[in-house]
Amino acid sequence: MSKEVSLPADFAALLVAWQRSHGRHELPWQNTRDPYRVWLSEIMLQQTQVTTVLGYYQRFLARFPSVIELAAAPLDEVLTLWAGLGYYSRARNLHRCAQAVAAEHGGEFPRSAAALQELPGIGRSTAAAVASFCFGERIAILDGNVKRVLSRLLAFDGDLASGAQEKKLWAYAQALLPAAEADMPAYTQGLMDLGASLCGARAPQCLLCPVSELCRGRAEGEPARYPIKTKKLKRGRRENWWLWLEHEGSVWLQQRPDSGVWAGLWSLPLFDDEAALDAQARSLGAALEVMPRVEHALTHFDWVLHPRRAELAQAASPGEGRWVAREELAAYALPAPLKRLIG
Repeated sequence: MSKEVSLPADFAALLVAWQRSHGRHELPWQNTRDPYRVWLSEIMLQQTQVTTVLGYYQRFLARFPSVIELAAAPLDEVLTLWAGLGYYSRARNLHRCAQAVAAEHGGEFPRSAAALQELPGIGRSTAAAVASFCFGERIAILDGNVKRVLSRLLAFDGDLASGAQEKKLWAYAQALLPAAEADMPAYTQGLMDLGASLCGARAPQCLLCPVSELCRGRAEGEPARYPIKTKKLKRGRRENWWLWLEHEGSVWLQQRPDSGVWAGLWSLPLFDDEAALDAQARSLGAALEVMPRVEHALTHFDWVLHPRRAELAQAASPGEGRWVAREELAAYALPAPLKRLIG
């Protein structure tokens, strides 16, 4: 059970002033109250660094300048543009959400966090970010960076692996909001900026922090102790074999199932063991070349993939899939490690 904390009265004012003078202002999704642009950036930034997102964000806007155009696009095209950004369920939910906004709201995003949270793929913190930035709603966000900032500020010792303790931190986050709606965009951005810079996960730069005098974690002498989350993710390991078939400049691809890893993406045929792959190759008369293994880290497990390559004399069809000319591969949503392998 966490101890009760008292909230510092000057926190919001100091944070807003710091953000306006020292925070980030040049990111392409800032300086706008367009909910489509803010929502797109929030989804892309989930578990992904800003530097990685920048290029994807610009390409998405160039191809889909509005939520209506995103909603009308085929999912395959959305996945192709997303390929390499990871966490592909975000792309599928992005598409579903755009379709819901177009069909159910006439292409206009709802103006409250509560209504936004009813849309596919929009969680509590994302809904609050859009409502705060675009509509000035006085509502707290609580993404990973913000949890870290507020846990340190308050020396909040509740275990965030517990839903009850996270709910308690949500309540503190709401209580710390500035009184004026006009301050909400700067305040919300300030929390994000502080967590992404001075109050990083390791070696917080307390001497430069605008709220260091209010920070109880710093006063205790160990701000990096927070946030507390005891539940550790147990990483697994998976091993599979890839059958890389080519014929006269074309590659054989199969579309992955609608659920699971790389759902909906196009991939080489995947086998659970080498014997099954060898049997398939023999049935095609393929002489296999052993390629260097590919190691790919996903959220929950490390994946080792063993490619085996063969050039077929005839364009046989080994199950469901299609032959894709190399010059057409860019139009297909391929997992990042496969792009690197066959590119």
